[in-house]
Amino acid sequence: MKKMYIALFIAVAFCSSAFAQENKSAGNKKFMQINTIESVVSGGLGRSKMIVTNPDGSQKESDLENLFSMVGINFKNIKSNEEQVLKALKSYTDEGWKIDQVTSFTLSPADGGGVGIFMTRYLLSKPEQLL
Repeated sequence: MKKMYIALFIAVAFCSSAFAQENKSAGNKKFMQINTIESVVSGGLGRSKMIVTNPDGSQKESDLENLFSMVGINFKNIKSNEEQVLKALKSYTDEGWKIDQVTSFTLSPADGGGVGIFMTRYLLSKPEQLL
């Protein structure tokens, strides 16, 4: 019986040590964020962008297409934006970044809903030793 308690104590101590090391390494992460802002202003008058904020705080902007043209929703622009965002996400995940969280929302300050934006934020992380 005494040997069983000793074995149980050793197993608990080992598991606790392994868990503590795992949690310690999880705290050593770098983060970056990708924001997509897509305009729903008709006629192509809006501005749509993808903004990448690197771990050092530097930013890189690239243009996206507006979702609406003079005649309504422009599905070619939607497809183009999707391809550009997926290409960026694939590039970063290939470099070892992991998508931790995705948050999306819309904003339409006008009563009729004729203007506004769709915004999506992608939070990415990477263990520090992989940088």
